[in-house]
Amino acid sequence: MKYGIYFAYWENEWATELMPYIARVKRLGFDILELSCASLKTMEKPELIALRDAAKAEGVTLTAGYGPSATENLGSADPDVVKNAIAFYTDTLKKLELLDIHTIGGGIYSYWPVDYSKPINKAGDRARSIANVRTVGKIAKECGVEYCLEVLNRFEGYLLNTCAEAVAFVREVDESAVKVMLDTFHMNIEEDSMIDAIHQAGDLLGHFHVGENNRKLPGQGTMPWAEIGKALRAVNYQKAVVMEPFVMPGGTVGSDIKVWRTLKENPTAERLDADAAESVRYLRFAFGE
Repeated sequence: MKYGIYFAYWENEWATELMPYIARVKRLGFDILELSCASLKTMEKPELIALRDAAKAEGVTLTAGYGPSATENLGSADPDVVKNAIAFYTDTLKKLELLDIHTIGGGIYSYWPVDYSKPINKAGDRARSIANVRTVGKIAKECGVEYCLEVLNRFEGYLLNTCAEAVAFVREVDESAVKVMLDTFHMNIEEDSMIDAIHQAGDLLGHFHVGENNRKLPGQGTMPWAEIGKALRAVNYQKAVVMEPFVMPGGTVGSDIKVWRTLKENPTAERLDADAAESVRYLRFAFGE
């Protein structure tokens, strides 16, 4: 397994300058930097190539995450929204191919965060999403990208709340590039057993996010990391393990994630860096590596 961290640990906005984080995560002991596709929307080819080459020079693997807006919803009943979503993912996947990124994960089958003030048609949205993810999955395969559908807790999404729902969805899509993505924060809310869920995902597991019950770094909460690592080894998971901690309020990130208080006392850049470095060392140990 390779270990990474999501850039938003340090940021309040999804779209930001990513280049400085490449050397930073390498220095802190990570193998992977996960970026948000929000930053790619306005990036031109020279910028993408420069980012790719900088990552290669540092020996850092890049992965991508995304929470689609309502206008990028593959499960929408509005044909214009679906058309826009497919165009967006087509453009994004081609950019990921240029960046030499082979994994994208998130609620990329619906939209996020869900607006629960509007009516929910889970059955209809699910059927439309399966058909449209199948279309996008073919494009992802052509671009060499695994398209990983994140299982979200009920407060953030409604189509895929459990691993069982995700496995059934992915099997109905039936495209080799489309995989299941699990996240310990969401699993802790929805799954009867996180360990059983990992086993259930098995070889369909394409991406794995780690974070504590309180959204802090691994080792700063109550998650059974040794048992989680044992389950990942049991299903022969050899892909990315990416931390997704959120500890600071403010900005779009704080609002979307619902961080309403500072979860880290004195969150200076130096303190955040030290905690991240300690956490990745801890997680490697807890996962038996």
